[in-house]
Amino acid sequence: MPDGVAGPVPTNVVGLGEVFTDPLWRVPVRLSPVEVDLLRTEPVRRLHFVAHGGASAVSTLQSYSRLEHTLGVLSLVAHFRAEDELLRVAALLHDIGHLPLSHTLEGIAGLDHHRIGVRLLHADPLREVLRRHGIRADDVAAVLDGRSPLTGRAGLLNLDHLDSFVRSGRSAGRLDADPVALLGRLGIEGDAVTADRAAAEVLVGLVRAEARLHTSWDNVGPISVVRRLGRRLLDEEALAPDRLARMTDPQLWAAFESCSATREESAMVRYEPHRLHVAVAADRSSGWDFALRKIYSSAPLVDGEPIGAAAPHLAAELRSLQLLPTEFRVWWD
Repeated sequence: MPDGVAGPVPTNVVGLGEVFTDPLWRVPVRLSPVEVDLLRTEPVRRLHFVAHGGASAVSTLQSYSRLEHTLGVLSLVAHFRAEDELLRVAALLHDIGHLPLSHTLEGIAGLDHHRIGVRLLHADPLREVLRRHGIRADDVAAVLDGRSPLTGRAGLLNLDHLDSFVRSGRSAGRLDADPVALLGRLGIEGDAVTADRAAAEVLVGLVRAEARLHTSWDNVGPISVVRRLGRRLLDEEALAPDRLARMTDPQLWAAFESCSATREESAMVRYEPHRLHVAVAADRSSGWDFALRKIYSSAPLVDGEPIGAAAPHLAAELRSLQLLPTEFRVWWD
């Protein structure tokens, strides 16, 4: 680059430089031409304005974006399967269907980020970018819908969830291990992440901490409010479901502010969340019910073996997550 011309920093997220380096995993990824082009499309750029932690971003410091997570997953795929172009492309596109605030509004009006993502894959600009580089959208969709280190098998830790657990742990101050050192103790066995015993202890600890976060006031309170606001916005016919699905977080908050039915409570959840109360199965005449859709408890293999056989005490710790509450009563004071 000529003297006096500003260049991108190594963590560039728009492909201006040849290499992207994720600040968590610190894996230098030499971006391919198709990856550079995809990073510059609207469906991928939009993820920079969608909080990975959803509405809990208002009550925690988990304010990093869905794009940061996506690039982290790309880094992991590039680390373990550097030459698998299709898997790398699938990693970059695996979250494009997410609604604003990620999982917070999932299921409202039948909206499903997996189905939305498949539709986006088969529409321009993504379809045209993929075609230009000799990649079929159907092949990418098949990877995302099948079994691979990216998506894995039910109950086993995959690369998508690995990045989620470790990145969330870092933002919440729960990550004691150096991610680079941790990565060096991991591998891929079939479609699952495998770890040595010490690394498996770290990962199970992060999975358990994430489950406790999901069942905490910090998550249940704001998410339950935003889901109420989203339904109200649609009921008022202020917004069509398809339009809601493709908003960014700032656009969603602006829509709440512009609708008289959602304006007041939208401001309350952002600026006065301390007024929210959450109780497990409380019998109250006021407030509303909220149920978590799922608690993630995927397990790594331990030295290539199922965790139940190789580390029964870790398997028991994961099974204990089934005892966490999933049904709550929420109200404002």
